[in-house]
Amino acid sequence: MIIRRLSLYALTAWVAITVNFLLPRLMPGNPVQTMIGKLTGQVTAAEMNAIRLSFGLGFKEGLFSQYLTYLSQLFHGNFGVSITLGAPVGAILRESVPWTVGLIGVSTIVSFAVGTFAGALLGWTRGSRLDSLIPTATFFQAIPYFFLGTVMLLVFASNLHWFPVLGAYSQNATPGWNWNFVGNVIRYGELPVISIVLSSIAGWMLGMRNMMITMVGEDFVLMAVAKGLPRRKVIMHAARNAILPSIANLSLAIGLVVSGALLVELVFNYPGVGDLLLQAVLNEDYPLIQGIFLVITLTVLCANLIADVVYLALDPRTRTEAAV
Repeated sequence: MIIRRLSLYALTAWVAITVNFLLPRLMPGNPVQTMIGKLTGQVTAAEMNAIRLSFGLGFKEGLFSQYLTYLSQLFHGNFGVSITLGAPVGAILRESVPWTVGLIGVSTIVSFAVGTFAGALLGWTRGSRLDSLIPTATFFQAIPYFFLGTVMLLVFASNLHWFPVLGAYSQNATPGWNWNFVGNVIRYGELPVISIVLSSIAGWMLGMRNMMITMVGEDFVLMAVAKGLPRRKVIMHAARNAILPSIANLSLAIGLVVSGALLVELVFNYPGVGDLLLQAVLNEDYPLIQGIFLVITLTVLCANLIADVVYLALDPRTRTEAAV
């Protein structure tokens, strides 16, 4: 099963790379000439060469030759040169991607863990007062990421001063692997993470609750209760089977979390890919847009592969079917 999944994701990655290569070349006009026209002053030979290299030797070579050059550049970690920033795209992404991955990773793990635990508890104690959490969670899920982030920024940061206002760390903090800087980053990331978690936790909670209610009526759960097993073990036994659909849905939800997190970064002025992508689109910086698109796609594919491996580890039936 893992080999089949790897083959599928490899094919998907190849399609994403190919689309990433073709998009600027299928657009009306000539992106190279468009970028040259946007540059102020006289364009030097070095700048002309950088623009052509960012698209795989420009448009003088054949399309297939450009494609091979593009693949060779990607294999060597060369994403081209950003026209607006005047720096290699790979170097720019190495500074921005870790912030976005950290924000998305923490938010996804927290929302999945809290939502799954709360859903299991609500499913086991259905009909109790805890069910009042469902309308509240559904209300937050109906609010767009960026709107909820804006409201929380105005209320809890600007007015109440419970959280820092903007940025990822204090201007007085010195970047580095020291506790002062790490604690500063955690403090500044609390409000963005909370806004993303509140917007995405309801889906995990409702899905887990519904599956838990179904599992409670299964024969193996009733048998465990009849044998007098401790309540905690019975709940864990039922939750292990109820969590499988949530693991499968995690692959689909990661893409939505990524898109929402990019908007949250803009609201909180977070130094991730969100603001970088906005500036790249506004400035028609094709090499930077291509690099961001490719990195986001590959990151989502890697996260989906991890979710598939976890699903395979939790469900023995999948391993049996794969062996057959």
